[in-house]
Parts: sequence; C-alpha cells; structure tokens
Amino acid sequence: MIVMKVDYDFFKIQSSLIPQRGRIIVSEPFLPGNYFSRSAVLLVDHSPNGTVGFILNKPIETRFNQFLTIIPSFRFQVFTGGPVSNDSLYYIHTLGDKISGSLKVKGELYWGGSFEELKLAIATGKAKPDQVKFFVGYSGWSSGQLEDEITGNSWLVTEADIKMIMKSNQDFWLESVKNAGGHYKTWRNFPEDPNSN
Repeated sequence: MIVMKVDYDFFKIQSSLIPQRGRIIVSEPFLPGNYFSRSAVLLVDHSPNGTVGFILNKPIETRFNQFLTIIPSFRFQVFTGGPVSNDSLYYIHTLGDKISGSLKVKGELYWGGSFEELKLAIATGKAKPDQVKFFVGYSGWSSGQLEDEITGNSWLVTEADIKMIMKSNQDFWLESVKNAGGHYKTWRNFPEDPNSN
C-alpha cells in the first residue's frame, strides 16, 4: 500500500521579509477581531520602540466631507485605521513636500503633515481622491510585539506598490494573498468563520 504524505500546514508562514516602514502585513485567515480579521496593514513606522500602521481594507461608511464640511464637494473615502486613537483622523498621501511636515514612508508615499495645507490642496483641486487616503484611528504595537505575532504565524510580511496601496479597498487582503503566491493563495478559499461549514 502506498501512503501519501499530505501537507496540511497551510498556515505556517515562511517569509524572508521582515517588518519595516513601507511594507504590508497580511493577517492569517482566521485571525480574530473586528479590526484585524482578514486585514492588510501598511506599516508607516517601525523601530525598536514599536510599530505604527494603518489597515488598508476596512472602509467605513463615513465620507471625508462629513469630517470637513467646508469642502462638501469632495468625497474621499475613509478607512478604519485600527483600534488606537479611533477618535482621530490620519492620512497618507502622494503629495510629497507640497504638505510640510510629511514623513516619507517609501518612494512617493508620505504620512501626515500639515492638515491646514492638505485642506487647502483639496479645496483648490491640487489634491485628488487617488492621492490621499484617510483613516480613523491607527494600529500600534509596542517594542517586539509585532515580531512576536509574526513568529506566532499571525502575519505574513509582504510588499505592495504605491498605486496598489492608494487604490486599496475591501479586496486588498484577497489581492495580497494572491500576489504572495505559494500556499498563501489557498487562504482565499477558507471561510471567514471555520465553524460555518
């Protein structure tokens, strides 16, 4: 009798990439919680002191003009950035040094900067919806915490180009695991609730 060995270790994450500013972390399919379940998070800062990121694929119903009634004609989409400071608005953009105080994430992608200058850029048409992405709250990890979660197979570290980051939507998690290739592509086929079958 021939016995075939089948590898069921679909959730073992083997990535040569380490977390760093500008990279994406993608949650394993069954990571629990409203925030991080099937989420893709852009890391905007990573250092020995900790990590800051924004969830890219959890849009919320509120549109940007509900935050800024002075610019009612623009309808930027707003995303849930994470569970920390979720009473505050954050943003990433590709406007570069047009917004003073911005922090470079990678390439032409920046985080934060002068909110007054951003409002002016939007009001004067110098900032388009595909150049700015807004978040309510952010995701944060203390020193070593994210590395521990990666070691525990909660996150896959991957890359995404800036265009993909700025157009990200609810399908970003699916696109990310597909692009990761290998056995990660099979993650797309698992139900969000494994007890539902």
